[in-house]
Amino acid sequence: MSASLARMLLILLPVSVLAMLLALTQGSIQIPLKDIWAVMRGQGEPLYALLLLDLRLPRVLNAFATGGLLAVAGALMQVLLRNPLADPYVLGLSGGAAVGALLAMLAGLGAALISGAAFAGALISTLLVFGLAHGTGSWVPTRLLLTGVVVAAGWGALISFLLAVSPSHELPGMLYWLMGDLSYAGHPLLPWSALVVAMLLTFPLGRTLNVLARGPLQAAALGVSVRRMEMLVYVLAAFITAIAVLTAGSIGFVGLIVPHILRLIFGFDQRILLPASALAGGILLVLADTLARTLIAPEQLPVGVITALLGVPTFLYLLYRSRQR
Repeated sequence: MSASLARMLLILLPVSVLAMLLALTQGSIQIPLKDIWAVMRGQGEPLYALLLLDLRLPRVLNAFATGGLLAVAGALMQVLLRNPLADPYVLGLSGGAAVGALLAMLAGLGAALISGAAFAGALISTLLVFGLAHGTGSWVPTRLLLTGVVVAAGWGALISFLLAVSPSHELPGMLYWLMGDLSYAGHPLLPWSALVVAMLLTFPLGRTLNVLARGPLQAAALGVSVRRMEMLVYVLAAFITAIAVLTAGSIGFVGLIVPHILRLIFGFDQRILLPASALAGGILLVLADTLARTLIAPEQLPVGVITALLGVPTFLYLLYRSRQR
C-alpha cells in the first residue's frame, strides 16, 4: 500500500508542479520562469508582478482545486452508485446551482451573492433528490440515480426558460457561467479548503470504500454500516461538487474521465484512487484552462468547452478499449 501510494505521488506531484508553472508562464503575455522566480522573491517587474499575483496565480490555484474537487466527487459518485458512468453532476447539482446563479444574475446581484445563490441552488437540489429518492423507505442507488436524472431534466427546463426570457445583454455572462469559466473565480481559499477537508475525510475511509464498491450485501456481511457510509459519501460528494460549481460554474467530463484513466494506471484501490484523482483532476483543469486562455489570445474561451473537446474523444476511446477487452 505505501509503495503504491509513494509511486502515485512520485508520478503526479511533479506533473502538478510543472502544469502550474506552465500555466503561470503562458497567456497573452508570456512570462519567463526566471521572472516568475524574481516576482516570488519580491524583485520582479511591476507588470509581471501584477499579472502573476493578481491574475494568473489565483486563477491557477482555483483551477487546480476545482479540478481536484470534481475528480474526487466523480470517484465518490461512482462508488456510491456502483456505476462507472456516474459523474458529479448526475444528481442534478449543477442544474440547481445554475438556476440559482442565473436568477441572481437577472436580479442584478453582485458576484458574492451570485455565488451564494449558486450554492443555495445546489443545496436545494441535493435535498430534493435525496428526499424524493428516500421517500418513506430506504433508497437504492438505482432509485437515487433515476431521481437525479429527472430532477436534472427539470432544472434544465428552468435554465432554458430563464435564458429565453433574459435580456440580451445578460446572455453572454450567463452562457459563460453555464459552460464553465474561471475568469471571475474568487479567492482560492474556499475550494482549497474543501479539497483538503475531502482528502482528510476520505483517506481514512479508503478501505471501507473498497468494500462498499463491491456492493451493499458484501459490505454489510463484512461489518460495514452501509446506510451510514452511503449517506456520508453522498453528502460529501454533493458538498464538494457544490463548491466546484460555486467557483467555476459547470465544467463537464473532469469527474467522469479522470477516475477512469486512473483506474487503468493505478488500479481500483480507493486509498490510491482518491488522492490520485485530486492531483490528476487539478492537472487536467489547469492545462485545460491554459488552453482556454491561449488558443485565441487575447480572447478567452470557457474552460468547459476545452474539457468537453478533450473529454469526449477520451471517453469514447475508453469505451472502445473496454469493448475490445
